[in-house]
Amino acid sequence: MEQQRLQNYAKLIAQTGGNVQAGQEVFIYAQLDQPKFVEMLTEECYKCGAARVFVEWAHQNLTRLHVNYVTEERLSGVEPYEEAKWNWQKENLPVKIYLLSEDPDGLNGIDQAKFSKASQKRNKVFKPYRDAMENKYQWCIAAVPGVDWAKKMFPDLSAEEGVERLWQAILDVSRVTDDPIKAWDEHNADLLARCNYLNGLGLRQLHYTASNGTDLTVGLMEEALFLGGGETSLLGHYFNPNIPSEEVFTTPKKGQAEGVVYSSKPLSYRGEVIDEFSIRFEKGKAVEVHAKVGEDLLKELIGMDEGAAYLGECALVPYDSPIRNSELLFYNTLFDENAACHLALGMGFTNCVKDFEHRTLEECRALGVNDSIVHEDFMIGTVDLSIDGIDQDGNTIAIFRNGNWAF
Repeated sequence: MEQQRLQNYAKLIAQTGGNVQAGQEVFIYAQLDQPKFVEMLTEECYKCGAARVFVEWAHQNLTRLHVNYVTEERLSGVEPYEEAKWNWQKENLPVKIYLLSEDPDGLNGIDQAKFSKASQKRNKVFKPYRDAMENKYQWCIAAVPGVDWAKKMFPDLSAEEGVERLWQAILDVSRVTDDPIKAWDEHNADLLARCNYLNGLGLRQLHYTASNGTDLTVGLMEEALFLGGGETSLLGHYFNPNIPSEEVFTTPKKGQAEGVVYSSKPLSYRGEVIDEFSIRFEKGKAVEVHAKVGEDLLKELIGMDEGAAYLGECALVPYDSPIRNSELLFYNTLFDENAACHLALGMGFTNCVKDFEHRTLEECRALGVNDSIVHEDFMIGTVDLSIDGIDQDGNTIAIFRNGNWAF
């Protein structure tokens, strides 16, 4: 891959994604797949004025070994130094940058029940720190190629050719042009205009229908806001949490979802794939799930805690989007969720509440923002998906027709 284009991508992540400020600490989380790019990104963060950049490496094969050999009790434990690190982050609010490159099938065959129970117990310890940091710091999720991920997407290519092809795909859909920062400024402006239109409608419900059987009505809070593209932290720093991103999204009201929804793309969850599935909701809760592939894993997901069976996000993405038009299935939620309308099980976003900065976390949840240790997006957009908005007076407004914006 051309070095200048990779440099532009690193600069985009540091400046537009995390918007690293002078004097801030930065944490970069990465697999072992692209160390040279991690070096490049680290340098770009320092050029932005970062006081210190910390890199934390992970490796799926090590995760597999831990799950296989460590007792559930030890796997569930949190060491004092781990909690101390979270406390330090709560106090210092570092910028967090996540570089995804995992193999979508990289944890096939592990004891998912053991892994889930351990994660549940650990996340209960970390959650108060996450809650205390919410909306106060910048973060960005982006991606780099991994050999196994590339092989999943391009099985007929050699390892080297697959990685090169995946680099090309990532950079193309991430708008890495000669001037990607300008391209993202224009993209953010378009998403903001759509948010402003939707926020002026006073919507109380979204009704989804498609020929695959989807017929779902989701309630919205009176105080709900649609967001998209960049966000501003409570400290006043504008950043882009996802690169790429095509979505306009909001947080639905907990307890108000009725009907059934069918997936339109596979979901990669915990290193395994869930595919061809449906979820039926009653009084906001997922009460019935079916999947051709990974049904037990889907049940593990919605059972992670009480809130995991409720919706935390409704995201609107046109079928005619760069990722969908690439005709590639990435087997990675960061990309596949931005190729289709999607919903998310689990935690809702408090910044999707009007005047959230003047409300406590408890007040936002009392209004209907779901709480959970998980937030997992799943794709439902199809070529014939229609979405109607119903406003406070009962009027119906077309939001999506034939998979695309109706305005």
